[in-house]
Amino acid sequence: MGVRIYGNRLLKTLPGQATRPTAARVREALFNIWRDRVAGCRWLDLCVGSGAMGAEALCRGAVKAVGIDQSGQACAIARQNWQQVAEPDQSFQVLRGDVVKRLKQLATQEFDLIYFDPPYESDLYEPVLAAIVKFHLLSDRGELAVEHSAQRSILLADNQLKCCRSKIYGSTALSFFQNNASTCQSTLS
Repeated sequence: MGVRIYGNRLLKTLPGQATRPTAARVREALFNIWRDRVAGCRWLDLCVGSGAMGAEALCRGAVKAVGIDQSGQACAIARQNWQQVAEPDQSFQVLRGDVVKRLKQLATQEFDLIYFDPPYESDLYEPVLAAIVKFHLLSDRGELAVEHSAQRSILLADNQLKCCRSKIYGSTALSFFQNNASTCQSTLS
């Protein structure tokens, strides 16, 4: 089975139900929201799965993409998909392991756009968001999108990030965060 992305490119996906790919409708909505921000950005994809979101970002001109997933099989598929779409002037890296521990290893880097899509029932939301803040991974004018169940609220323990908007697409929600010091580009809707 495969998934189609920007430019009608077909990507490989993981077999079975081990991962839940982001629905095409949600992927399209995210890239419509971020359309003017992707070209030239540094992209971080957390719980990368098949890598469809990062592949889309690379196709739309991201200069760098980094993905993290705990599954070795997911990392292999994401790496293949990114290699298929990346241009010679783009860099990418797929890291296997615990997301929070791997974020610590990225502490010297900043990302303009971060996409985080863990299993909806996981306990990863709060520790990953805290790690993004602690290690200063989101650039000053960057934005973080968190995919989650529409029935779940994303609560932050500190005031380092602020939610600028939330969008609901059926049973899926996207919540957008920026550094508290930056001015949100749009409001909650």
